[in-house]
Amino acid sequence: MGDRGGPGKGDVKSHIDLVGILYMLGGGLALLVAISLALLGIAAMSLASADGARLAGRFSALVFFSLAGVCLAWGLANVLAGRALRRGHALARLGALVLSIVNLFILPFGTALSVYSLWVLLHDETRRLFEAGSQGTHP
Repeated sequence: MGDRGGPGKGDVKSHIDLVGILYMLGGGLALLVAISLALLGIAAMSLASADGARLAGRFSALVFFSLAGVCLAWGLANVLAGRALRRGHALARLGALVLSIVNLFILPFGTALSVYSLWVLLHDETRRLFEAGSQGTHP
């Protein structure tokens, strides 16, 4: 991306740290959604025991548990990426960039997080910091 329009040299580490914190917060929110969906799945299972709603209850429970699994995996991926970014792991930048691409489609907060993440993580100074981290030093 070049030096124009990106974070300054002294600010890069603080921006990386902030991106890591935001990923962990977003992942935590996804984990809360996963818990909520799992609870809805349990409630739907209780409906499945009623005579008239057996099929609908089972189908609803399957949908809720499936969505809870997706949210659980997505939340864990975001939390782990944020934690790795804050610790300066060499592959953290690549993982966060991959998550940023998918997060672009999660309106509106995922899009805002992705734009900021891409702005920080594609900057030349950030690239240099993480390349140095892969050689044994941490950013």
